[in-house]
Amino acid sequence: MSVQPSSATPVLDAAGRRRSPATILGYHADRAPKNKGLTYPADPPTVDEIVAVMRQAGDSRHGLRARGLIVVLWRAALRIQEALALTESDLDPRRSSVLVREGKGGHRREVGIDSWALNTGLRPWLEVRQTLPVGPLLCVIDGPTAGVRPWSSAAVRAEFRHFAADAGVRRCFAPHQLRHAHAVELAREGVPLPILQRQLGHRNMATTSLYLSGIGVEEVIATVASRPAPMMSASAGLEL
Repeated sequence: MSVQPSSATPVLDAAGRRRSPATILGYHADRAPKNKGLTYPADPPTVDEIVAVMRQAGDSRHGLRARGLIVVLWRAALRIQEALALTESDLDPRRSSVLVREGKGGHRREVGIDSWALNTGLRPWLEVRQTLPVGPLLCVIDGPTAGVRPWSSAAVRAEFRHFAADAGVRRCFAPHQLRHAHAVELAREGVPLPILQRQLGHRNMATTSLYLSGIGVEEVIATVASRPAPMMSASAGLEL
């Protein structure tokens, strides 16, 4: 059983410097997270916002890498860890597919990716990637581990926030939001829910449905309101 230090007693490190009690092993034991039980509605970025961030990233090697990752997350709906684990051989331009070797829960799956993503969004980064040692598709660019070590998710999130702020995008621009954007866009294009479920790698259809909460109520109303009149035989007529 861990003993939590009193708030009145300062906690010092080996050098005698004051440190936060939260760094002590067991400090968070039996403490519920502040956000426990809270749910947050999906708020995926729009196409205009995503493109604005990609433009803000620029054409440097770091910018092309960020744009390549945005494309993979947005147009193939991968989770951030799935994207960062990709190798160059996991892309199959001939079939327009991406192989996820170990997705959530250790499940292997193959997903689709469109030709625009491959030929316009990813190609500039792939050309840079050819100049680096063999390794992860989205790798570290500088230093002794360039090409052989994957880009870290923490660095990705920090870079995305930076580019989004500079692009004037005033909403959360996180890797998972791009996955939500993919789901909402496919739903608007009329893609059946079972196909969307397979693309996202969900084991439960209910999880897929949650991703579509980014579709606003006004869009739902407009879609239903624009339905045609029911079709009946000419002899029956439509008078009630």
